[in-house]
Amino acid sequence: MSLYRPPPSDSFKKILDMESRVEDGFDSLFQKATGNTPYPFQRSLAIAEKLPELIKVPTGMGKTDAIILGWLWRRRFDPRDEIRLRTPRRLVYCLPMRVLVEQTRDKTKQWLDRLGILAASPGDNNAATGFAERRTEEGKRIAVTVLMGGEDREWWDRYPERDAIIIGTQDMLISRALNRGYGMSRYRWPTHFGLLNNDCLWVMDEVQLMGRGLATTTQLQAFRHRLGTMNPFPSRSIWMSATLEQRWLGTVDFDPETNITRILTLSQDDRDEPAIQSRIQATKILRRVETGATDLKGLAEVILDEHQRGARTLVIMNTVRRAGDLYKAISKKNPDAKLVLIHSRFRPPDRQEVVRDLLEEPGPEGTIIVSTQVIEAGVDVSAKVLFTELAPWPALVQRLGRCNRSGEYDEARVYWIDVPAEKQGATLPYTADELAEAREVLLGLEGQSVGPNLLPDVQQEVVHEQVIRQKDIIELFDTTPDLAGNDLDISRFIRDADDTDVQVFWRDLPEEGPNGEEPEQGPHRDEICTVPIGEIRDLVGKNEEAWIWDTLDGRWTQVREGSIYPGITLMLRAKGGHYTRAEGWNIRSKETVPIIQREKDSTETDYSSNEMAVGGWMSIAEHTDQVCEEIAVILDALGLNSRWRVPLLEGARWHDAGKAHRSFQALLKKDALEKFGNSPAAKAPSDAWQGRLPAKPEANDGRRRYFRHELASGIVVLQNSREDLVAYLAAAHHGKVRASIRSMPDERPPLDQNARFARGVWDGDVIPETDLGGGVTLPRTAIDLSFMDLGHGANGPSWFARVLELRDRPDLGPFRLAFMEALMKAADERASGGGV
Repeated sequence: MSLYRPPPSDSFKKILDMESRVEDGFDSLFQKATGNTPYPFQRSLAIAEKLPELIKVPTGMGKTDAIILGWLWRRRFDPRDEIRLRTPRRLVYCLPMRVLVEQTRDKTKQWLDRLGILAASPGDNNAATGFAERRTEEGKRIAVTVLMGGEDREWWDRYPERDAIIIGTQDMLISRALNRGYGMSRYRWPTHFGLLNNDCLWVMDEVQLMGRGLATTTQLQAFRHRLGTMNPFPSRSIWMSATLEQRWLGTVDFDPETNITRILTLSQDDRDEPAIQSRIQATKILRRVETGATDLKGLAEVILDEHQRGARTLVIMNTVRRAGDLYKAISKKNPDAKLVLIHSRFRPPDRQEVVRDLLEEPGPEGTIIVSTQVIEAGVDVSAKVLFTELAPWPALVQRLGRCNRSGEYDEARVYWIDVPAEKQGATLPYTADELAEAREVLLGLEGQSVGPNLLPDVQQEVVHEQVIRQKDIIELFDTTPDLAGNDLDISRFIRDADDTDVQVFWRDLPEEGPNGEEPEQGPHRDEICTVPIGEIRDLVGKNEEAWIWDTLDGRWTQVREGSIYPGITLMLRAKGGHYTRAEGWNIRSKETVPIIQREKDSTETDYSSNEMAVGGWMSIAEHTDQVCEEIAVILDALGLNSRWRVPLLEGARWHDAGKAHRSFQALLKKDALEKFGNSPAAKAPSDAWQGRLPAKPEANDGRRRYFRHELASGIVVLQNSREDLVAYLAAAHHGKVRASIRSMPDERPPLDQNARFARGVWDGDVIPETDLGGGVTLPRTAIDLSFMDLGHGANGPSWFARVLELRDRPDLGPFRLAFMEALMKAADERASGGGV
């Protein structure tokens, strides 16, 4: 038998060469970004032909590093064209609610900055430098955005063609993916709905903490596949946890057996790595604390006795209230160690100070940290001594991972605190059964080390009690509130019923409240604090004042106990208390809340707000030309085919046709408009516009309350024989006129009682012949509002029926349609100089 083997073929050599280039390239990127060599599992995620759907790796091994840098490599640096094309342009990193997203953001920014590819803002046009300049074919930098409540000055949604990393909690991200975004203007809901359901890689971290939100993420992935998305390659989802089981992902529309085809775990090569061996073999001896969770004074004494000088002691409690009470009990004993309280209910600047204290290396006397579940995920911190209340087993695994995390101590200690099941409410936010199962496991481990390699494989079941269905996501496309002003409640699809929140901020208000000559401005994100909905309802029920922004009237309205629902943002009086910088939200605090100063710039856009004020005058044709240029830039970058390009360009051309309406031009001061030549204006300086419409305007005042020019635009598109999709895109570009057309409360009707009217537009209103730019002229058109009638009229289907047909078209669907809305809105805002 001959031992001769022919030399490798040229094609085989190319394959080997490519594999070597890919491996060496990613290793170089990872080393430059982190200063470390990647573990085999991190490398595998980055260079594999296909991404995994499930990652099950012990805590503290670098899953975040693997995801962020793996996506970056695949999207920008991988030499294989097909890998770059198949990698979604937006990485959406979804963390559980009680997680410190800032640490993930800061690490990500640091990595991108070291690579020379970090954008200062989403619209940053500076070219990449350093490593990225030498290695990537793409010139644009990448912005890192954190989605929080309050005003978002970054405006990531104005650059839908750019690569982006978006980090947020499940409340902020999932609510936006359901078209009911928490903590944001309702008129931007469709934009985020479109962008977060198209061309995205969703990554759910620490899924054992997600509650009902987990099932919603699997259902959304199923809906995107079934209803279709705009990008050539489908949006993807990855679920991660040290304790994740494949069967947890099973829902009525998502079968894990068929949809989970790749699972990433530690290989033997990973386990042979010295650093990983140190982590999984770290010694931490488990002991039960004789003092129970209800004896906070006794517990404080035990903690101080066991704390070691120069080291970090971490204490994890199950509720914010118990954590705060224990913090006070320890504080009263005047410990020499630095004492830090951390939970999810701080304003961002105050939380950043707490995080700095948390991550700072302990001084000679050491640090004692009292925390809630916020420490379980997204926080890279290690303690020599750990105390934890009894919790469900998956949560305990995460907590144990915060003790002797890297094996830096020869021996560390873990103490668990029992929670009495017989005391009403003591087990919350968990069930007595969950804690009973965990108690049994811990009792069996007494006196033993609980390092990752020694933990038992405890099988946990997940029951999905509330599962969003396809009919729900279809209904959520329409953002019109019902006749009582209420929206569909999505909270049951995001968090468990006893775990829902609202957002609050404080202002120093006069006695009469926040509505003076000019209403108080909306909150900046630094002012926002997330608080339990039940506690806010209790306060309002006891006659404490709280206000919500009325998007129709542009004023603050005092809320009633029964009208408070999850996700809303409320203004409170600073002198009412309930918050301190050291302790965060504390309903029992009576101290006046220190105000965070913000710039005079409105957050919300009310229903009659002036979106047209810019630096100088622009005619409808001039502004429309700029919008068409911007939409073309976006479409070129996205590579969308003519099937969608044509209606988007035509929608852009007609989007402001309604500004030629008499009532829009009446918003301008007469003398200012005369100086502009009485030509229909689309934009004008701020001093050219009239003020707020009086409650009882003069008879000759051409302004109308609630007037929306984009409704007129959409109607005249239909009347001038353009397709329904063009009409919808023209009407929907401000997010205020979408599926439904109906008159507003207190809207002034026309003299003809039989004439239709809605949003300040009257049946028969005449729009004069108007130059729309690009060689397109709107002929003189008398508006026909018969389209607002239900059913099928002389002009064919109603507006509502036409929109539903677009939403339900197999080749379009809700996700693609909202994505096109988002592109239109982005182009309009960019052409308007960033104004909304």
